[in-house]
Amino acid sequence: MLTQELKNRADQLGYIDVTENNPTDLKKEITRLKEEKNAVFLAHYYQDAEIQDLADFVGDSLALAQKAADTDADIILFAGVHFMAETAKIINPEKKVILPDFKAGCSLAEAAPAKEFSEFVKQHPDHTVVTYINSSAEVKAYTDITVTSTNALKIINSLPEDEKIIFAPDRNLGKYIMKETGRDMLLWDGACVVHEAFALEKIVDLHKENPHAKIIAHPESEMPLLKVASFVGSTAALLRFVQEDEGDAYIVATEAGILHKMREAVPHKNLIPAPSKEDNTCACSECHFMKMNTLEKVYNCLQYEYPEVNVEEDIRVKAIGSIERMFELS
Repeated sequence: MLTQELKNRADQLGYIDVTENNPTDLKKEITRLKEEKNAVFLAHYYQDAEIQDLADFVGDSLALAQKAADTDADIILFAGVHFMAETAKIINPEKKVILPDFKAGCSLAEAAPAKEFSEFVKQHPDHTVVTYINSSAEVKAYTDITVTSTNALKIINSLPEDEKIIFAPDRNLGKYIMKETGRDMLLWDGACVVHEAFALEKIVDLHKENPHAKIIAHPESEMPLLKVASFVGSTAALLRFVQEDEGDAYIVATEAGILHKMREAVPHKNLIPAPSKEDNTCACSECHFMKMNTLEKVYNCLQYEYPEVNVEEDIRVKAIGSIERMFELS
């Protein structure tokens, strides 16, 4: 039972902090609770392996949004970050959406505060506002079209060539889109700390040690890295590439969580995480926010159906249009 005291503590910490009397087999209990409560368990590729293995569906931002739109579950348990759970709630206002750690945020979403972004949009009333899905519900409310790294090129190319475009919040993805499409866009100055953490010199040195390995990178990375990459694509596209490509070794420049699914898909191939600027134990770049979710937090979240993600109805109504437009153009 979710007591007021437990709720207040969860609001302070960001998650349900209960360890006493928790089952020893968390995976079994999570599976039981899912069935009992008619809950669907969605997880992003960047989650820890044990969470990915237990989820009903694992995907990138676009696939997860599509899955959330199609579910007939009563509860959506979202192992990802806050904007992803918000997106699910925008799409499914009648469903309960819960997030294991409410404070699992996103540097990109935080880079575009709603008040400043709304003022920026008002200063350019003749521009179509295209916003990366890594943004808050409030920012989506000022957006004409939401995009993901999977569909951004297709959607930008679908717009008239003379259409003026604001692209937010990721300047790196924006620069990549401009390079690939030849479009001139007005960019918001935000970035993903995970993808900006890659050390180009270390990656080049690593490639010298592994000359047959292809460098593959997410378009949230900085342009110098993208220029040396053999393939640039969304998380799902990178996963598909290592499966379909004839090569046998890859230096993977995106959040290290994707390596779990890659190694499952191509266990015979050599998958090398791209190193970050900071020397760390994994010799890779990890998202601190994604790793805030744990199996125990997942269990408590589902057991108590909290923390719950809600979006004010007036914001939701404004934001849903940009997501529906994305689905139409995808």
